[in-house]
Amino acid sequence: MDQLIKKCENLAFDLNFTRAKQWKSEADGRVLVGYMPIYFPREIVHSMNGLAVGILGGGDKKQIIRGDAYYQSYICNMPRGIIELVLDGHFDGFEGFLFPSICDVIRNLSGMFRVLGKGTFVKYMDFPQNFQNHIGGEFYKTEMMEIVEHISKINGLEFSPERLNDSIRVYNKNRVLTNTVYGLRKAAPWKITAADMYAIIRAGYVIPVEEHNAILEEVIRLLNEAEGEPMDKIRVLVIGAFCEQPPLALIRTIEQAGCYIVEDDFLLGSKWIQGEVDEGTDDPIGAIVDAYLHRSTFSSTVYDVDDPKEFRMLKLYEESEADGVIFAAPSFCDPALLDHPILQSACDNNDIRYISFLFSENTGQFKVIKEQAGTFSDSIKLWDGEMAGI
Repeated sequence: MDQLIKKCENLAFDLNFTRAKQWKSEADGRVLVGYMPIYFPREIVHSMNGLAVGILGGGDKKQIIRGDAYYQSYICNMPRGIIELVLDGHFDGFEGFLFPSICDVIRNLSGMFRVLGKGTFVKYMDFPQNFQNHIGGEFYKTEMMEIVEHISKINGLEFSPERLNDSIRVYNKNRVLTNTVYGLRKAAPWKITAADMYAIIRAGYVIPVEEHNAILEEVIRLLNEAEGEPMDKIRVLVIGAFCEQPPLALIRTIEQAGCYIVEDDFLLGSKWIQGEVDEGTDDPIGAIVDAYLHRSTFSSTVYDVDDPKEFRMLKLYEESEADGVIFAAPSFCDPALLDHPILQSACDNNDIRYISFLFSENTGQFKVIKEQAGTFSDSIKLWDGEMAGI
């Protein structure tokens, strides 16, 4: 397991995307399409002989020098990190770039890619906020087919429903395997750390899905064989990092402070669809649309008037058998920070204990956060112990 985790960590944090570029070079007609991975239907790119590569910031592995000149100081860190990667040539060899509709900052980032002349195409992809099939669904189909047309112009490959159905099958398998790994950790979080599991899942953003499926199958085998002993830690749900990702050291810090992270919204795109996309249909585009409209998870980027996210958070908290919630959001992340009062109010109304703090992807010092999380853990254990003795 240690060797496998090390391999995944090297893949996940390889800012040169070595494996993706190697995959492209192995056959003619292959294309690399970078996307910001809050959610994007990777099946579309896969079916067009492409590899959808998750683009995150440089984290704590890339010093931002020139990137700061492109953005004002009061926005999150990740876009500046991505610009730094662009200017240093890390995305050379990518044919296209996709930016899901996350916020205005990311919309501006897509414009900067165009100005800098990166790739053959750049698209800010609007996702429907109307969840009726004949309105939002038709709009979403148009958005996806535009991507197909962009890739077809590059490699000459025509869209095929059969190939898309094959792609849906392989990504459905990835969803099942990913959910299985999360389920095993939720049941026995002492078998693998949240930081190690994070590296395993993140590796899937930069390698072919078939390779990631093989890794996940091996992880599941090893977890089923592992034993270990539970430690005196509380179980927590971590909310707020759906876009900019926390440094790996921050995840480790939370755990070292006495918390098992049993559920989170890290790398949310990997578990966005709740369940599977329908396979083998005559209209696979429609199947992807239906899955997005009716089986999406909750997020600060999704309009939720008919299905409030605070209720879904409470359900996730209950299913996770958590003891508390940690609201960890990137500094200046408007979508997350605007939602936190609503979610925290739901915690107050349901006697759920929580703490809140901010981070940035290049945060290097965690002493204050460790003390805060440690105090949170100790207070819950102390309080529950006193209640049990009454």
